[in-house]
Formats: sequence, structure tokens, C-alpha cells
Amino acid sequence: MKNKTAVWSALIFFFCGISFAEGKLFQFKYKEGDSYRILSTVRENVFFNGSFHHHAEIINRVSVQVTGVDEEGRGIHSALFMTSENSTGVLGGTFSYGEDYESVFKRDSTGKYEISDEYFMPVVRDVPIFPKEEIEPGHIWTAQGHEAHDLRRTFNIQTPYKIPFDADYEYLGPVEDENGKTFYKFNVEYQMEYSVDMGKVDFSVGGLPVATQGWSRQTIYWDLDKGCIDHYSEDFRIEILTSENNVLRFEGTASAEVTEFARTADEASVAAVMEKISDLGIDDVSVTAGEKGLTLSIENIQFMPDSDILMNVERAKLDKIAQILNAYPDNDLLITGHTALRGTKESRQKLSEERAQAVANYLIRKKVRDKYHVFTQGMGAEVPVADNSTEEGRAKNRRVEITIMDK
Repeated sequence: MKNKTAVWSALIFFFCGISFAEGKLFQFKYKEGDSYRILSTVRENVFFNGSFHHHAEIINRVSVQVTGVDEEGRGIHSALFMTSENSTGVLGGTFSYGEDYESVFKRDSTGKYEISDEYFMPVVRDVPIFPKEEIEPGHIWTAQGHEAHDLRRTFNIQTPYKIPFDADYEYLGPVEDENGKTFYKFNVEYQMEYSVDMGKVDFSVGGLPVATQGWSRQTIYWDLDKGCIDHYSEDFRIEILTSENNVLRFEGTASAEVTEFARTADEASVAAVMEKISDLGIDDVSVTAGEKGLTLSIENIQFMPDSDILMNVERAKLDKIAQILNAYPDNDLLITGHTALRGTKESRQKLSEERAQAVANYLIRKKVRDKYHVFTQGMGAEVPVADNSTEEGRAKNRRVEITIMDK
């Protein structure tokens, strides 16, 4: 359940809006071409039958593009979801880039979703739902919503497992942050109490969920100038009873930010970065634009033999590359390690992951990004760019790629 209970808390904010004085009218409005990224951090404790099992820190990353607006004013969204979990705690380490999930959905001016059952993301739907009239501080209302969990791998349930609820809202009015920026604050609370029809439970499949209960308490901060969520925080608890009478409990906190980011995967950005590389005198680095963003490939990157310890010459190179990365402060980074065709497949995979983490950790120590905005992955020798039968080719294949992510 590691990706089915915590993800729901973050993946709910797909909207833009406007307001009018004196009372405020909060509406979802969309413009074709709008794009943004949501990054949430969930810290939860997991219990099994009442006993503590583990602590998890989970990153949920969502990139969204409004691909159109229909005749009824509903925004057509194309979104890419990624979840990464560190179950060892919060003391260090990078987050591995997880599996991507695509989703396409519509959302109307009140916030209500229209989404096919072929899509499992987002998990929390129809939250928030805004009134159609102007509201003033102290206004309260209730609207229906639901969670849609992905239980395909855990329980072989091939459609979203939906849990309905009634959400209670309160508009608290404008507040200022420490920088004097004004946001508009809302509280959202809901409780879940859901049981399946036991007559429809296939008890030949072990551990099916038969009852779910829990609650969520969220505080949302609305940016009136941009007409979108700026950030939010949440406390949550969810408890699941299975058909084998096991109880899983997840409880913790979550926070999220919504960010507009620079588009880098275009010819102009590639040319600008290549010119900067030349000006800085950085050798053995190429630049390409790809599906996820703009990628700097550091060829023949030098580590201590068969290790993930960077040579001093590579640290100096990364110091120069950091100047380029700092020009895109709102874009996340994906660090990908590659090896030449040497050793076993398992050892190559492990080494590529460790080397990606080594580069990521160095950039984090240099404060290029914090660890919540850097993701790593290892590809072993599975994606060569040159012939592994020659030393020159193997040198090109021993590389680390740094992608300035567009999505």
C-alpha cells in the first residue's frame, strides 16, 4: 500500500482561478498551454495490526499541462505522476525516480473531475469544490469527493478502488506570509467510512480490503495573483481492514508546493547551455533536448576504480556545471548513471545507481538543490551511446546525465 495511501494526500491541485472584491469568487479557469508542477512530501508511520512497521518519506511529483478547454469551460489536463519512497527515514540519501503514471482528465469551474476508470491518478478527486457564489471569511460549505486507489499490484483489483466522503470547507480569509505576500486560506476536512459488499468479495484472493476508515485535515493557501494554489499542509490517517482480518494503518503529515518552471527542451535553450559550457571550458559534456527536459551528458566521468567516489577533476567540473543548473532554480533535476559493458548485469546496475547518487549528493552538498528536488536512477549498460568493443566507446558509455526537468 506504500503508493496507495500517501499519494492521495498530495495529488489534488489541478486548477487556476480568479476572484472579485468585496466577496471573493473562487473558480477554476483554464487556458490552453498552461503548465505547472506539484511536488509534495509525505512523512508517514506505517502500522501492521497495531505494531509499528516502518517510517516512510514519500515524494509525489506531478507535472501538468492544460492541453485544451472544451465548450463548457472545462480544462483538459494531461498529467504525469511519479512517486518515490525512502523507507529508511529522513536523515539522508536521494530519492530514486519511480514509475511514471499518465492521466488525462477534465475539471469544471467548480473543481469537479471527469475522468475515465482507465486512469488511477490523481487519487483524491473533487477536492476542493468551490461554491458558485462569492464568499466572505467564515463561509462554510460541504461537497462530495472521493479517493480512487490503485490496488492492481496489491490485490489485483483492475479499476480504481473508490472511497466516497463528504468534505467540510471553511474560508478563513487573507493572510500574509513572512515576505508580506498575501494568500487566501481555506481549511478542508473529511472523514472516510467505507465497507464493501461482502457478498462480492472473492475470498480465494487473500487479503482483499473490506473496510476503510480515516480522515484528512488540510490547510490550503491560494495565490490570488496567479489564481492557483501556492502551497498546502495536511495531517492524515487511514486504516484498512483486509479479508484476512489484518489491519494496516498509515498516519502522518504532508506538504506541497505548486511551481511554474522554465521550459528547457528547445533549440534556444540547448544553444544557450552549449555556449555556457564552451565559455566555462567544460570538456566531455554534450547537451540534448529530450522528452523529460534538457540533458547534460558528462562522458567518461571519472570515479575511483570500480567505486562511486568522484575524482577531484570531476568535482571541479560539477562546480562549473552547477552555474548552469542555477539558472533554472524552479526545475527539478534527474541524475541518471550509465556504465560500460563490464562485469555482471547486477553489478553494473548497482554501480550506475551509486554513481548517480554520488553526483546528486555532491550537487545537494553544494546547495544547487535540496534533496527533495533531485531524483536519481541507474540504467546499468542498457542504454549505450557508443560501441562497447572499443575503449573510446566504453569511455562514452561511462557517463552520468543531468536532466533539467520540464515534466
